Amino acid sequence: MPSSKKPARKADKPIPAGLPSREQVLRFIEDSPSAVGKREIAKHFALRGADKIALKALLKDMTDEGLVDLAPGRAFHKHGGLPRVTVLRVAAVEGDTVWAVPERWEGSAPPPRLRVMEKGRRSALGLGDRILARTEERGSGHVAHPMKRLQAGGETIIGVLVADTGPGGKPITWLRPADKRARFDFAVSDMGDAGIGDLVRAELSGRGPATKARVVERIGDPFAPRSLSMIAIAKHEIPHVFGEETLAEAERAAKLPLTPDGREDLRGLPIVAIDPADARDHDDAVWAAPDEDPGNKGGWRAIVAIADVSYYVRADGALDREARRRGNSVYFPDRVVPMLPETLSAGVCSLKAGEDRAAMACHLTVDRHGKVTSWRFTRALVRLRANIAYERAQAAHDTDAPDEGWDADVLPSLQNLWGCWALLAKARAARAPLDLDLPERQVILDDKGGIAEIRVRERLDAHRLIEDYMIAANVAAAKALEAKKSPVMYRIHEPPSREKLVSLKDYLESFEQSFALGQVITPAVFNRLIDGFSEDDRLPEIMQAILRSQTQAYYGPANAGHFGLALGSYAHFTSPIRRYADLIVHRALVDSYRLEVSGKPKNLPERTGLGEADRKGLSRIGETISALERRAMEAERETIDRYVAAYLAGKIGEIVPARITGVQPFGFFATVDGLGGDGLVPVSTLGSERFFYDEAARTLDSEHGRVSYSVGQRLDLRLMEANRVSGALRFELPDAPEGGPAKRPPRRDGKGKHMVGKRGRPGNIRHQGKRR
Repeated sequence: MPSSKKPARKADKPIPAGLPSREQVLRFIEDSPSAVGKREIAKHFALRGADKIALKALLKDMTDEGLVDLAPGRAFHKHGGLPRVTVLRVAAVEGDTVWAVPERWEGSAPPPRLRVMEKGRRSALGLGDRILARTEERGSGHVAHPMKRLQAGGETIIGVLVADTGPGGKPITWLRPADKRARFDFAVSDMGDAGIGDLVRAELSGRGPATKARVVERIGDPFAPRSLSMIAIAKHEIPHVFGEETLAEAERAAKLPLTPDGREDLRGLPIVAIDPADARDHDDAVWAAPDEDPGNKGGWRAIVAIADVSYYVRADGALDREARRRGNSVYFPDRVVPMLPETLSAGVCSLKAGEDRAAMACHLTVDRHGKVTSWRFTRALVRLRANIAYERAQAAHDTDAPDEGWDADVLPSLQNLWGCWALLAKARAARAPLDLDLPERQVILDDKGGIAEIRVRERLDAHRLIEDYMIAANVAAAKALEAKKSPVMYRIHEPPSREKLVSLKDYLESFEQSFALGQVITPAVFNRLIDGFSEDDRLPEIMQAILRSQTQAYYGPANAGHFGLALGSYAHFTSPIRRYADLIVHRALVDSYRLEVSGKPKNLPERTGLGEADRKGLSRIGETISALERRAMEAERETIDRYVAAYLAGKIGEIVPARITGVQPFGFFATVDGLGGDGLVPVSTLGSERFFYDEAARTLDSEHGRVSYSVGQRLDLRLMEANRVSGALRFELPDAPEGGPAKRPPRRDGKGKHMVGKRGRPGNIRHQGKRR
């Protein structure tokens, strides 16, 4: 679990003569091949008597400042890093490769995976085993050298308690895991104070079928209205409660005076915000007008006004530490877990119509070809004319009619925004960024928190308009910082690796589509591929395959461009309420362009620019917030799947329209058209014929060639199971044989068998006992 640090002390506190500096101590800890305690540090620097006492105080200061952490055994290591010697738990065994994670982890990012280097032993370690190991940084990761195996400790798991009846009518309680990949429910030995239906954290003991679960924490009822996201929050350990120190600082920050001093007064401009209808935190607002400069005939001036979060969230304060620990806001259908307390995120930082707000303004000059020719950044004071939902903005543009209650200048402002955007869109088309139009599922809840509807979110021109203004401002921020040789937290998207391209090529060959590996790979290459399948039912699978071929975007101070957007320099500037990376960029702009505001607030850090931790730890911060972003995306995706499963739970046994999304030797995966979700059709339910898996074509073919199942194929399936705890679905063919595996209990004691095999070889028989 991430640690709660004390307030940081001033880094320039004088160091007594004879003591090493903080930098020297850190360097010694980092370079030491073994664990380092106070004794080892004192010996290395030849400290005696009173200097040893002073060293103890120095190490305490460094711990309070977040420079080092104290590991078990009184050994120090760099904050957020791995101790030289630590306890690890085996998390995965893949063939002869063993992966472990720290049993105790206090970094803000998810714990690292270490490859365990077992000397001369084959599969000596198993899942859940605990070891004392020496860690070593190697390449871009870490490896672990086991020192000794430790006594077994309990592995924890998140799940929901369910009731069942055993032999002789005896009641049994099971723990149903929240992880979709888990194949078993676990018998519960001790429920603690939890009840049936509760979401719990449990400790597992024993191995194989004898594994038991003991409840160690009751988390709550995940099936209460607006509560299904609790599962993902608990499973991914997403911080969702703010501490008293953070809330107190947020209250003090919210009372900061807001005056035109040091700010450009833009309250007279009809600036508007266009957001989702249910948005609570409004980061951005926009304005545009034809440029009256005769040197820019046919061009436009535009302003992208972004909430000035850096004015309220000062570097190295309690708010800042908590925001960095969270990394981003997490958006679920039933709640938002904000990066900042609501006093700020939905209060004084949020750009609301009719209220004075602090903003960071990006002024853009756009020529008649849509090229942004110049930019400047100011701190500003804004008062929005309107907060408009995407749908309403689109309707007003399409009908040329204002909404009831709008000021007279709102509709002309929208018309100007569309006029400038027409040029930005032209420039975007010429740049040819990757154009993957993948459907986004939207869960609509009713007033009581029940599921009213699940639908694909409509993609409007209003969405594209705001997206292009935001991209223009993000590029301007990156280039403005580069011009000042300032630190930049870039948003980086590297080109696909050759390995991924080879895999895509092999996949496309199954569609009789060629793909030349020797060509220069640009986003336009993938766009032409998409255009070639524009009238094909298999287009969704093609776009998913292209998406899988892409690298994961991340944050970092070393620019490598943004492949997907076809941009050489790109940073995130436009969402500082919900992304820590944007807050770093704002602070860098404050420093680079001397935008510091005057005044010394009481009980708050003084400066609004970059802090010491920002400057010295930009790479580490980038790695941390990239990992936290991936955690948030996974949690959001899993929660949508759980809502889909909950929605479908009332349709068990019904026939649903589906599309095959993946084929494996053990069956094929399918999704429900229009709803999403992901479910397996086991090969054991496909009939009495033997089926063979063609790896190259990614098909399952019956022995006599009568039936074949392939990616993209549309078919009707019978929904057999919808697990709202994990979000997993299970399907069968509408005419699955009577008395076959379809009749087995859906969770436990299934004894179905299936045959699978490579083309031309007999399949193997696999027993599936207690399979979920």
